[in-house]
Amino acid sequence: MSAGDRTSPAALCGVWDDGWFGAAQRIDSPNFDDRPEGESVSLVVVHAISLPPSKFGSDDISRLFTNTLDPHAHPYFSAISAVRVSAHFLIRRDGALLQFVSCQQRAWHAGASSWNGRSRCNDFSIGIELEGCDELPFEDAQYLQLTALIESLRTIYPVVAVVGHADIAPGRKTDPGPCFDWRRVGLQHQA
Repeated sequence: MSAGDRTSPAALCGVWDDGWFGAAQRIDSPNFDDRPEGESVSLVVVHAISLPPSKFGSDDISRLFTNTLDPHAHPYFSAISAVRVSAHFLIRRDGALLQFVSCQQRAWHAGASSWNGRSRCNDFSIGIELEGCDELPFEDAQYLQLTALIESLRTIYPVVAVVGHADIAPGRKTDPGPCFDWRRVGLQHQA
């Protein structure tokens, strides 16, 4: 990524507009709703996703989050194409940053979840998906982008913790997985 790239970490000093980050490519997902009245963002949840599993570089994640995934394009897709999920952000392997849901809204990323005794983590969290899987390391560009995004989010939201999906849904989820290095984003694992 070059310094002039719209989605480079250097661009993360970009403008926020009604929960949309100007440095991200905007792709609107219909899979969101309103946060509960008076609820503020205090948690960032890091996820990992690849479609098909352990394959990278397609637009299939965007298709999943926009309800346009072709169930016939891959055998795995028939089981998930009707699922209605999203995340606020996706960081591709090359560090490209995409945003699907305004941070003012509740994206459907956490599912059945609990953090510090509070259930329904979607109510008070921002979900960031990394294009990846449990078996392979993440890319330098992803760590740079994730670090910069978390720093920017912390300037406008009272974020008190950054955790993995596995931390809020233990036994049900494993992401971002054992290959994710929390120290690369300046965090100790907070599980």
